Amino acid sequence: MEPRAVIVHRATEMQGLLLDHGTKGKAAFFLKTRGRDLEGVEHRHALQQRALGFVMKGVPSRWRRASVERSDLDRFLFEPGDIVVAVGQDGLVANTSKYLDGQAVVGINPDPATIAGVLVPHDPVLAPDVIRSAAEASVSVQERTMVQASTDEGVTLVALNELFIGHRTHQSARYELAFGGESVFQSSSGLIVATGTGCTGWAASIHRCHRSGLPMPTPTDGKLIFFVREAWPGPGCDVRTTEGLVPAAKTLRITSRMSEGGVVFGDGIEGDSLPLRWGQSIEVGRAAKALRLVA
Repeated sequence: MEPRAVIVHRATEMQGLLLDHGTKGKAAFFLKTRGRDLEGVEHRHALQQRALGFVMKGVPSRWRRASVERSDLDRFLFEPGDIVVAVGQDGLVANTSKYLDGQAVVGINPDPATIAGVLVPHDPVLAPDVIRSAAEASVSVQERTMVQASTDEGVTLVALNELFIGHRTHQSARYELAFGGESVFQSSSGLIVATGTGCTGWAASIHRCHRSGLPMPTPTDGKLIFFVREAWPGPGCDVRTTEGLVPAAKTLRITSRMSEGGVVFGDGIEGDSLPLRWGQSIEVGRAAKALRLVA
């Protein structure tokens, strides 16, 4: 059977404005009353459409093809041999990765002037060559480490960048943290456990705020890094164990002491989360699967 190309994208700002206001004229009026105009929004929309055009033309005519919007990813069924083409921001690849299991991912950057391109490194013009090469396995594929949380009930959640463990409203989270042979009680704004890929995002910000001396893992490194956010120095609360490196074969164990509101979510998608009830424990470590990114 011929390969299937699955083009993953997200709605543009322009499409969002049209959904809210109905017409381009009404959207323009809305922005004008706030001292803004449509020029930048239209430009970014045009770049996205241009990139999608190159991708669609670049898929061989004999191939099967499918298109899925980011908001529909949790309802889309990927096939084992799919070539996944993500057209948009770096975060789109992270959002897609949790639904994959070994499929090659081609990241297309529609706007290099505003998108870093860590996970979407390819110019749209090169899309036809890269897509075909991915199907022929004649390109370099980077195996990027993912992180996984497993509850004591056997439910799992994976992420490419990081997992957040804490209270769903980001208020004080209370839990026991077992790491390096020691178990401590903490009250904090929650903690994150990040991969090397995630070390270019949220983890990088916390690393700077902590003035941390820990070396950050690389994207293909099996190690993870964790940071506790704003540990509270209250009675019986630990404030020393606020960061650490988790070896590839090791895990963190977090046991909830939250009577309500405890959650685990990945890559900023709060709508797709695991509840963390009082007394429930999770093990967080390297995921068995990895993101196969065409480099």
